[in-house]
Amino acid sequence: MDPNLQLMLYVIPTVVGLLLVLPIGRALASPFEQMLPSLVGERSRIFSGLIVTTVAGFAVSIQTLWISSKVSEGGNFCASNSVFSCDDVIGNSAYNTDPIFGLPWGGIGAVVFCVLLYFAYSSSVEPNASWVGSYLNLGTAMTFGGFFVIGLLVFYELEMEKICQYCTTAHVANVAAFIGFYRLRKMNDSGEWNIEG
Repeated sequence: MDPNLQLMLYVIPTVVGLLLVLPIGRALASPFEQMLPSLVGERSRIFSGLIVTTVAGFAVSIQTLWISSKVSEGGNFCASNSVFSCDDVIGNSAYNTDPIFGLPWGGIGAVVFCVLLYFAYSSSVEPNASWVGSYLNLGTAMTFGGFFVIGLLVFYELEMEKICQYCTTAHVANVAAFIGFYRLRKMNDSGEWNIEG
């Protein structure tokens, strides 16, 4: 399968999730509310967008981990002579692991998105549980911390003069997840939590 076509399997749900967690998501989701009851109400719509986004973030992180393994074995996945080359970025041994523990960035992303998915899904299933506020706070803090990692990885890309389109998709998923967790946290704190419709 063409790598750019495969990339769309991650980009489309990431963008859909991002749109659902934004305030404009209400207008975009309203035509689909009868088919998809999970889009009815602000809280439910944001949870739906957050879940879609974290699943996409997990999947694209697993893909970057796979690309890293493939490149380290001497294979190619999406190498090109243009500025967009995930092989050049993910396959660069100086930058493809975190500087503290030496773990691959794709593996770290997969674990983080898996934890975020757990926070989002369990909170959506039991929105009035006593631990929901803590999960929303932790999700907001984790995704905010992700901005520092994104900054470091973008710095690496600028140094290499290459852009990893798979990595960028994971970065957008983190931004969308931050917006979703932050908005849900604000709803929970403001008393709008149980107002649907």
